[in-house]
Amino acid sequence: MNDDAEHPQRYALVNELHARPSPRLEAPCTAVFLAIKEPSDAANRDRARDVAHLAEFCARNGAPRPDPQAGHYKASFGRYKLRWESHTEFVTYAAFMRGLPPSPFDPSAGAVFPRDWQARAPGKRVAAVMIQVDFLPDDPQEVLPRLQEWFAADSLASVWVLDEAAVVAGDFRIDPAGWMRFAVFVRPGTGSGRIGRIVQRLMELETYRAMSMLGLGRARELTAQLNALDPQLAGIVQGMADESRPADAVLHELLSVSTRLESAATQHDFRFGATDAYEAIVMDRVAALRETRFLGGQMLTEFMTRRYHPAMRTAKSAHRRLVTMLDRAERAGELLRTRVDVQRSAQNQDIMQRMDRRADLQLRLQHTVEGLSVVAISYYAVGLLGYALYPLAHALDIDKGVLVAALTPVVVLGAWALMRRIKARLHAEH
Repeated sequence: MNDDAEHPQRYALVNELHARPSPRLEAPCTAVFLAIKEPSDAANRDRARDVAHLAEFCARNGAPRPDPQAGHYKASFGRYKLRWESHTEFVTYAAFMRGLPPSPFDPSAGAVFPRDWQARAPGKRVAAVMIQVDFLPDDPQEVLPRLQEWFAADSLASVWVLDEAAVVAGDFRIDPAGWMRFAVFVRPGTGSGRIGRIVQRLMELETYRAMSMLGLGRARELTAQLNALDPQLAGIVQGMADESRPADAVLHELLSVSTRLESAATQHDFRFGATDAYEAIVMDRVAALRETRFLGGQMLTEFMTRRYHPAMRTAKSAHRRLVTMLDRAERAGELLRTRVDVQRSAQNQDIMQRMDRRADLQLRLQHTVEGLSVVAISYYAVGLLGYALYPLAHALDIDKGVLVAALTPVVVLGAWALMRRIKARLHAEH
């Protein structure tokens, strides 16, 4: 096939589907998992720092150096197999080893990720999980004493998964060493791919649960901001009916509140959007386990309903409240702008009326001036003509008074006609 016919990203996108397969694990085994996230603006972080931190870990353990542009990495060192992945907001490290630690969930198993190395990470831990995989006894009830010893009874969830191929148990609590524990008991003969998928889903379940609950902290911050802004917005809306308050001043107050609401939306929209996406992944991972009840114990879906969903509802409620207040502020702004426009239209109408009155007054004044001008011109014209025609009147024995009386109406009519002609020409030009 001609390579020119291929989309330039076709092979890269197909390869991405196979770049991060679930591990293949044999029981008994132990998985140690970390998720590290920068505290702020993690989606725009410098990913080269993540790769440099991975490279430091590889150098300490004699593993091959990662590609600087890598988005995922796999290597083996000593008893461990390492998997590293870069995600939108965080990176994950997973180390798998055969066998179990000397004692259940022994902190020594977590020493694969040294604390001094973790302290130099370009971010902070949001998830730290230790998973032990062992064989399920012939009598499943034999695991109950161990679960009671390892986990807190009030939050313990224990379920059959994948058509009763295994039992998964955990209490979603952090132990004194900083790890969240999960125990997996698989039936003998369970395939390595199935075991790997169970472990992978548990690691993802905890990671995305932790990431989604970051929205709860943001929701509490946002709720405090909205509690302060809500009375101000309500007061502005209620005061809009007060005609004694200038609309421009009310609009200025509303703009101040709207600006703070928009700022809050800008700060929190990404987090709430990510929370919704992570919540969907959490529930997808729970569903993928196909859980059924184990010896009357609490199921994962029940734990999520009682402990996890209220946090998600709080985050969604805060986001909805923010959107509602933004809508209220926008509607109030439209009403105020309408009120301002109406007031300005009334002001403009009043100005136009005053201008009409001024124009009418100017027209009357102009007519008055025109009349006075005709009189003044006529007066001087009659005087000049009287002087000019006086010799002729004397020769004809016409009295000067009679001459002036005869000239006056003729001159007045002529001056009036001249003024009308000039005025008509000016109007024609404009």
